[in-house]
Amino acid sequence: MSGRVQNKVALVTAAGQGIGRAIAQALIAEGGIVIATDLAEDKLDDLKARMRQKLDVRAQDNIEALAKAVAAEFGALDILVNCAGYVANGSVLDCTEKDWDFSFDLNVKSMHRMIKTFLPAMLQKKTGSIVNISSAVSSIRGVPNRYAYGATKAAVIGLTKAVAADFIRQGIRCNAICPGTIESPSLDERIAAQSKATGQSVDVVRQAFVDRQPMGRLGKSAEVAALALFLASDEASYITGQAHLVDGGMAL
Repeated sequence: MSGRVQNKVALVTAAGQGIGRAIAQALIAEGGIVIATDLAEDKLDDLKARMRQKLDVRAQDNIEALAKAVAAEFGALDILVNCAGYVANGSVLDCTEKDWDFSFDLNVKSMHRMIKTFLPAMLQKKTGSIVNISSAVSSIRGVPNRYAYGATKAAVIGLTKAVAADFIRQGIRCNAICPGTIESPSLDERIAAQSKATGQSVDVVRQAFVDRQPMGRLGKSAEVAALALFLASDEASYITGQAHLVDGGMAL
């Protein structure tokens, strides 16, 4: 297919790398008018988005300034994709107040901020698709040493369902994507950190991530992006309020 989101205005957070970047690229390839944002603006330089903008999703003033710029140039969003997130390591015994608060602020409250800011214009337009990146590690499945992370990603699923239920009669759809373990720069960083902390080689640590995937391999960002593109498009016009797995069987 081509032109699946032709001329639809789409905003993607954390579009500089990994899943966010793959989603932005997929939307661009299918005709979307993409606003790509990231805290690290330089990571957006070679992305062929209509607008590239530094954005701290933890700062409401940043979000409001972006919303004004988007409204002035493009009008209301058709698509909002919330990808920004952080993986905290450890059990409840390792989790500090700072770990817990930062994880919820970045993984959950950032989505609250983005949706609350951009939803009113979508409601005026009476159409819109919101896609939130959750995880298979959430209310779906627990894994060791993902206490705060799993809690936040479970909250994302609850947030998604609440938004879907509240605005289902007003043209708004809201879905969550729950990836398994996906190849990405952030995964490489976590593997390197775990290798340093445990004294295990990088290869051994990486293989442990592979081994928890029943398919015997890590997922690719493009595989998550394909699902995001579908949910963002009119092909998914009868789908809302659901947590969609793309996890290589991790939740089985």
